[in-house]
Amino acid sequence: MLTTLARPNAALVRALDLLAHFFALYLRIWVSWVFLKSGLLKIQSWDSTLALFQDEYRVPLLPPTLAAYVGTFGELFFPILVILGLAGRLSALGLFAVNAMAVISYAHVLLAEGAEALARQHYLWGLGLLVIVFYGPGALSVDKLLARRPGSQWPV
Repeated sequence: MLTTLARPNAALVRALDLLAHFFALYLRIWVSWVFLKSGLLKIQSWDSTLALFQDEYRVPLLPPTLAAYVGTFGELFFPILVILGLAGRLSALGLFAVNAMAVISYAHVLLAEGAEALARQHYLWGLGLLVIVFYGPGALSVDKLLARRPGSQWPV
């Protein structure tokens, strides 16, 4: 009985192992694209961005203008690194922090009645980023290329 299951199970595992590389790449692109688009939108209308940070977002500990610069930088810098899989785990952790700060700063809206779907999106993005943090960016990443060099000590 177990032998009968072992052969198709082994084939499935090999296929899924191959697909996992593409899944990791897709996950990196999918979650990063959300933040990259947001950052690009912020720099396209900087006056609106400053107004949002002044009037709507409630970033703790930072003055609104500094929060706008830091948040926008994080939304533009970390997604590029995550997509490339360069310092993949650290980059995903940085983008996770950007997401967490967005949830904290916008909690009064995200936790309001009727905004459950919007809050769940942030949780889903956070989960995707944590998958990258814990499992790495995958074989289709700059990290993996750097780690393959002879004598490399580049972490994957």
